Amino acid sequence: MSQTPEFPFLHPGELVAGGQRDRLGPGQLGPERRRTAWARLGKDQFDVLVVGGGVVGAGIALDAATRGLSVALVEARDLASGTSSRSSKMFHGGLRYLEQFEFGLVREALKERELALSTLAPHLVKPLRFLYPLTHRVWERPYVAAGLTLYDTMGGSKSVPGQHHLTRHGAMRLAPGLRRDSMIGGVTYYDTVVDDARHTMTVARTAAHYGAVIRTSTQVVGFLREADRVVGVKMRDTEDGRTGEARANVVINATGVWTDEVQGLSRQRGRFHVRASKGVHIVVPRDRIVSDAAIILRTTTSVLFVIPWGAHWIIGTTDTDWNLDLAHPAATKADIDYLLERVNEVLVTPLTAADIDGVYAGLRPLLAGESDETSKLSREHAVARVAPGLVSIAGGKYTTYRVMAADAMDEAAQDIPARVSPSITEKVALLGADGYFALVNQTVQLAEHYGVHPYRMTHLLDRYGSVVDEVLSLTTGKPELLQPITDAPAYLQVEAVYAAAAEGALHLDDILARRTRISIEYADRGAHCAEQVAHLVAPVLGWDADEIDREVSTYQARVRAEIESQTQPDDISADALRAAAPEPRPQLLEPVPQDR
Repeated sequence: MSQTPEFPFLHPGELVAGGQRDRLGPGQLGPERRRTAWARLGKDQFDVLVVGGGVVGAGIALDAATRGLSVALVEARDLASGTSSRSSKMFHGGLRYLEQFEFGLVREALKERELALSTLAPHLVKPLRFLYPLTHRVWERPYVAAGLTLYDTMGGSKSVPGQHHLTRHGAMRLAPGLRRDSMIGGVTYYDTVVDDARHTMTVARTAAHYGAVIRTSTQVVGFLREADRVVGVKMRDTEDGRTGEARANVVINATGVWTDEVQGLSRQRGRFHVRASKGVHIVVPRDRIVSDAAIILRTTTSVLFVIPWGAHWIIGTTDTDWNLDLAHPAATKADIDYLLERVNEVLVTPLTAADIDGVYAGLRPLLAGESDETSKLSREHAVARVAPGLVSIAGGKYTTYRVMAADAMDEAAQDIPARVSPSITEKVALLGADGYFALVNQTVQLAEHYGVHPYRMTHLLDRYGSVVDEVLSLTTGKPELLQPITDAPAYLQVEAVYAAAAEGALHLDDILARRTRISIEYADRGAHCAEQVAHLVAPVLGWDADEIDREVSTYQARVRAEIESQTQPDDISADALRAAAPEPRPQLLEPVPQDR
């Protein structure tokens, strides 16, 4: 696709589909880039080696690369395959943390929200109006107003409006799906919504753009030492079982809920421990709740969010201890029933289990020791130099990933011989952000230029930003890729191909659960479109007929296990069913033997 004067922000696409070799740009994570990454990991001496491909690990890779350091990141599964794809989908200050007097955390998070909205990721982070229903007369309105005044002012300059107070009649007009007797009035305020998995992947791609080596399906199985110093890692390719070593001046453990497991491989005593708290969300069609705003509801222990998500609502979350499989936390019938009961307390038309299209469960990595109640554990993060050459970071919240990354790098700097520059990531826009606002103003012209509906172009711009031309370049000579995926029509076929060609997706699960959100947005959880998507990406990933069959059967087995686990009454029985599903990465070690 040639550059055109009408769209000066667009650049020629560099990818070729159909099994031909990719002409890879620096920010792309295609199959060829993956092959060269293994060689570089084994050959180069890095300043920094990051373990963990969640948002914090990706953020550290970006922070290090933009300080001028050589950096590599390895992830045992997929980018954002853990906590970073299973959040409440908000990039927010954390209004409820004001009640816990964590003012520093809220101020920090609100500053990050403003940066993301205005500069770093405006194509991915979107403003969202919330309704806070009031249920008590006299005291509650001034109490909430005082809290929201703090919330509105703590973050400095704002890209969103401030609070607005409503009578009960006004609140009912905004959200007619709520019962009249469920509130005496309301207050609206603004926060933001984000596709967490796509955002994390984009952070990783931006790090790659600035020179970071990013490699998924690469599991750390041990540490390299010289005397008491950690000098690198032993690694294993979880696709084919190859092993190798990667060396660095400092290794940073950014593995979230796996922090203690990875720490154990170092044979060093950790400075803190991480507790996993399970949060479950359900996804229901948009027409089941009539409201023009997101809704935040108080519960006895925490808050419940009802968040618009395309053609759906996301409702969550729960907050319970989890001590079972870290990779695949399972939602139970009790979790789902709890969410339905809480939200039905305020709905005119109650939801039933039959209304649910998707369910997902994630684990919060909370710092252990502050309290017996997980909902009261601190969301502040901790950084420690566990041993010479080894730094660990844990805790925190999704919104403050950039601050966490900078703190981890500041701690790691003492193990890097060269002078380390200060962090500059507050000035580094993520891939797709530059030129995004101009392209939004050209949506109709872009849609006409590429031959898609303006609604589709808006969808594409809000997922890819100004790199949308790279996506659409794959349709040159293949106009059929502009057609929707048959059983998941919210997505075009080219989006699946691009996920494999440029976004590091290696398996159907990567594409259907994270590059797209088909696994939670359709009642069949993506089982019906799995075969079509497998055939679309097979030429890019080099799959033969047997590999296509294995990918489809593995994904469909995952869906069956997930759905069945969600009928179980408790964590143990749900976990047993979910953990029994086959793992798409055949050489993954779970858990990693600690004697390596």
